[in-house]
Amino acid sequence: MLYWATFTRISLIIAVLATKLIVNAIVIGEAPGFAAGTTGGGTAEPDYPKDLKELETFLGDDEPRVIVLNKEFDFLGSNGSTTEQGCRPKIMEQCIAENNGFNGQDVIIREGDTTFTQTGGCDQAVGVEVTYDNAAKNPLVVKGNKTLRGIGQAGVLKGRGLWLNGDNIIIQNIHITELNSQYVWGGDAIYMQGTESGSMKKIWLDHVKISRVGRQMLVIAFGGAESLTISNSDFDGSTDWSSSYDGHHYWAFIIGGEPTHVTFVNNYVHSTSGRSPKIVSEMGTNPIVVGHFVNNYWADNSGHSFEPGLNAFVLAEGNYFKDTKEPILADDKATVFTAADSNDCSSYLGRACVSNVVENSGKFDSVNGERAMEKVKEFKEITEYTPSKASPLSESLDNFGVGVLQSPLDSSTQGSKNESSKQDSLAQGSEQGGSKEDNPTQGSGNESSGGGSPIQHNVEQGSIGQDVDPSKCTPKRRVMELQA
Repeated sequence: MLYWATFTRISLIIAVLATKLIVNAIVIGEAPGFAAGTTGGGTAEPDYPKDLKELETFLGDDEPRVIVLNKEFDFLGSNGSTTEQGCRPKIMEQCIAENNGFNGQDVIIREGDTTFTQTGGCDQAVGVEVTYDNAAKNPLVVKGNKTLRGIGQAGVLKGRGLWLNGDNIIIQNIHITELNSQYVWGGDAIYMQGTESGSMKKIWLDHVKISRVGRQMLVIAFGGAESLTISNSDFDGSTDWSSSYDGHHYWAFIIGGEPTHVTFVNNYVHSTSGRSPKIVSEMGTNPIVVGHFVNNYWADNSGHSFEPGLNAFVLAEGNYFKDTKEPILADDKATVFTAADSNDCSSYLGRACVSNVVENSGKFDSVNGERAMEKVKEFKEITEYTPSKASPLSESLDNFGVGVLQSPLDSSTQGSKNESSKQDSLAQGSEQGGSKEDNPTQGSGNESSGGGSPIQHNVEQGSIGQDVDPSKCTPKRRVMELQA
């Protein structure tokens, strides 16, 4: 009996240790920059949802959870479809007549928009019938203290995005795709609007792939995200339907809030034509966005990338632009510092900057750069960060995003797509000036009113009528018209 009791105790200890090892193996690395210290579901025992309903329940309850996706979750058709009257921008009729080999996006008319001011260019509309999948317009709610982690390249959310509505959330290694990509207002991939207590804190999006969406890949609306890091992710704008009518997705990012502080590091943004990102904060009692965009790769952008606006303060360093027609589209309200020389930042940050690189692309110049630096120098998450040299990036073949996640839970195959020279690191740079395969970068987070409303409401920071007209009717063989 004594032997059996001892054996049982030892077995229990081994089981507990094994569980802890599994949990520790699920989330790889630590968040760099503003979201440093994010723990998500922490040491909660992993949950493996069996079906769509169980996944929705796990994400939306109030329990700390580590949720592991080891298969695709296909929401297409799960909530039926809707057929109704939509509209087609007049410019799209002209593009269709040109028959240039591409397709445009028709528009789902938003509820209550009787004046056609929020319809993606339908102020001179042609009425069309639209049929869309309902699931994409009703995102999965993710409450606080959650980790959502995909395994290898199995963790796919097809036909439904995420609405993050809490603090301390990690989203790692998942792919969100097929959100009514033929329609403007078809669905957003990841949406944040703060919480009832204010701006969200400790949000880390890492190794996320987003493709084939109807609306934004990422929205940070009025409530904001006070400590947010987006790292090692793949934002793929390749599409069959495009508002710029050239196979490139126009609606990529809107980053707003009161306040929002974001580190955007080591991401690959490609095949877009605008809003990559749009950064502006015009509403609320403390409208401000502070953004550190570092060591990212923009490629094959047929329009503009950065679109900064009022109350946005941006430092962009160590980024690489290739085949990007207009890296920045800005007016005199913008405050953006684009490092052209390594010594440009020393007097503000107490360290050197890393210069950006443009290849076969337009100019990437500062706009009110001194004003931008006066603001960003207040944040140690920026001043203590050491970027790496700018260079191209590419997707991993082992997992989603940029760089290989070194975990026994993931595929052991090796490889990468395209011509990247940085596929082995999770993020390029750290406060110590190096990089590790199992730790993206070392940094410290910044330790806030938003409210909960569904994803299709109040996400624009202003009306679409004030937006840049994305339509171009570009020819089959696009020729880059670069700025002088």
